[in-house]
Amino acid sequence: MGAEGTGTQAGTGRRRFLGTVAGLGLAAAAGTGLASMKDTGPAPAPHRPERRPPRTRPIFLGTYTSVEGAGTGVGFATYDTVTGQITAGGVVAGVTDPSYLALAPSGRTLYAVDEREQGRLTAMALRPDGAPSVLGTRSTGGAGPCHLSVHPGGRWLLSANYLSGSVAVHPVDRATGALGERTDLVMHSSPPPGPGQDGPHAHQIITAPDGRHVLAVDLGNDTVYTYRLDTSDGKLTQVSRAALRPGAGPRHLTFHPSGRFAYLANEVDNTVVVCRYDRRSGRLTPGAPQSTGTGSGTNYPAQFLVTRGGTFAYLANRGHNSLTRYAVEAAGARLRLLDTVPVGGDFPRQIAFSPDQRWLFAANQKSGSVTVFSVDARTGALHRAGAPFQAPVPVCVLPR
Repeated sequence: MGAEGTGTQAGTGRRRFLGTVAGLGLAAAAGTGLASMKDTGPAPAPHRPERRPPRTRPIFLGTYTSVEGAGTGVGFATYDTVTGQITAGGVVAGVTDPSYLALAPSGRTLYAVDEREQGRLTAMALRPDGAPSVLGTRSTGGAGPCHLSVHPGGRWLLSANYLSGSVAVHPVDRATGALGERTDLVMHSSPPPGPGQDGPHAHQIITAPDGRHVLAVDLGNDTVYTYRLDTSDGKLTQVSRAALRPGAGPRHLTFHPSGRFAYLANEVDNTVVVCRYDRRSGRLTPGAPQSTGTGSGTNYPAQFLVTRGGTFAYLANRGHNSLTRYAVEAAGARLRLLDTVPVGGDFPRQIAFSPDQRWLFAANQKSGSVTVFSVDARTGALHRAGAPFQAPVPVCVLPR
């Protein structure tokens, strides 16, 4: 569901928090060298300077712009690859309610939802220096888009309209990254809404690791839909759907690297589920509900992350304000709860790894902060890396 409560409030008051941040462009450091010369004989070729990894990398932050005192667009900043520290910088102005962000596979384009009644998507060109520039916007054909992802080929952008319960497809210009007119819009009209829900509420849309199937998670009707995307015309065809137990409120699905299993966070009933995935048919088979490790208090699981090696998984808990650490066992078929770690903020809405998975970032919506954790590659343990970065109600964090 959204930012403010249980699934019974799905259609009203969704995500009306301010989120704005500042950021800074990418800075790079490069080493230089000089070849030694002998007194006799031919001179050797000059030694080329050794290229070192940049000490700082970009990080983008999603926000809201539609409440009093709000920011003006997408925040961009940098983080230190050695310490994890975030340094503030600027804002891409004019992007309205950019509550979720995604990068193109090329790394040259950033996409944002415009989470409003008349939902839109915004494309932004990224440059090595300076602020991203807006390429344009397109309608999603629905209300309250809250998630988007880029198909692995980079040719299609997929989005989920939460308030209207639909998913959309837009073509991407490979040369510029700009979006074309929508090629498909699919409503989740069946099955009927779950207990306490007023209709379907599409919360996520992603491509399975096989690249052949697209999965859409719908909180309102306790269903995960599997589609096949026709990459020639951008049309979706439903091939399967998986039913969760009534009132589960599925929110976010993350695949194990093997592509044979996926982990589902159920926000309304505060559980997680290991799902078996059939790569040939696209069929998802949910297992039994499991604990989030948060006890009996009010908690809304938000999002899973899985390490690249497939050995550990992390769950963000809004309410309990923690990150649950799981050991991934049986080649992905089983999650074993290890512990919960205080997130150091309030309402961790979204979490993300740095590309090298050395750092984990948590966007704490209600406390207006981003917490940075170092990740122990051997044990999966999380360790806080300094004080949280202050940013008014961040709702999405995307390190590059």
